[in-house]
Amino acid sequence: MSIEHRVKQVIIRTLSLEVDAEEIDDEDALFGGGLGLNSMATIEIIVGLEEEFGIEVPDEDLRVELFDSVRTMADYVRTALHKIPATPQLK
Repeated sequence: MSIEHRVKQVIIRTLSLEVDAEEIDDEDALFGGGLGLNSMATIEIIVGLEEEFGIEVPDEDLRVELFDSVRTMADYVRTALHKIPATPQLK
């Protein structure tokens, strides 16, 4: 499952939307667009992304641009996942 698809699932689950992930385009505007995100929904989505991907979104990364679209959120998640240190293997 792609990161974009997982981000869509988080949005759908968090906002209790009755749509399929395939109905949300990766480039659709999330604020003022069809989904009409607001600041409260944004906080809930951040928590959902942190739980889904095991990442932490620091306050300094909270910019409106991050929530422009599913694509921008997925790109952020990819970058955050690369920053997570690998767990050392036990010998």
